[in-house]
Amino acid sequence: MGDFSWTSQSPLQKALVPGVHGAGSVPGVELTEIRNILLVQVMARRGNAAAAARIAKKLFGIEPPSRPGAVFGKGVALVWSGPDQFLVFAPQGDGSLMERIADAFAGIASLSDQSDGRCLIRISGARAAQAMAKFLSLDLDDGVFPVGAAATTSLDHTAINIWREADAAGETPLYNLAVFTSFADSLYRVIADSSLEYGLRSS
Repeated sequence: MGDFSWTSQSPLQKALVPGVHGAGSVPGVELTEIRNILLVQVMARRGNAAAAARIAKKLFGIEPPSRPGAVFGKGVALVWSGPDQFLVFAPQGDGSLMERIADAFAGIASLSDQSDGRCLIRISGARAAQAMAKFLSLDLDDGVFPVGAAATTSLDHTAINIWREADAAGETPLYNLAVFTSFADSLYRVIADSSLEYGLRSS
């Protein structure tokens, strides 16, 4: 029987070229792949939404959002992904957090570990919203999509999750896009191409 050895690699290894690209000497958009993430979808079972929220509060120190939005705790974000369900986003770590999540929600919620099935792309910069207006049908005005806002939408006909974190250095907006790994290469190219006229720094 053959001996198979699997090497983990980024779905953006071909598309993402580190450096500064496009127009201008000061990039208006920054794209960063966030690697080694834990991304778990928690789906409360029928009649257990309140119990799942209490468990999340005890486990993470924050309650999951009950409507489109994102809440942030120490090293973790909980992002609304549908009625009675949310995403847990955190650093991968040593795997112990996944074990604690599984133990805590046993019998109360169904879990789907999507850590290897999703690619997280972070987009920031003074012109980030203008670039994203080219490929997202969302109003990203600060008054409509402020820090803590989240949505499930589509990018190039592909479902994604997007949420806004606290502004980056220089008070520029910061957004996270969770896309399916199998579409990450082509979607990243759409995002990068839309950013070039504003100047792009990728990493």
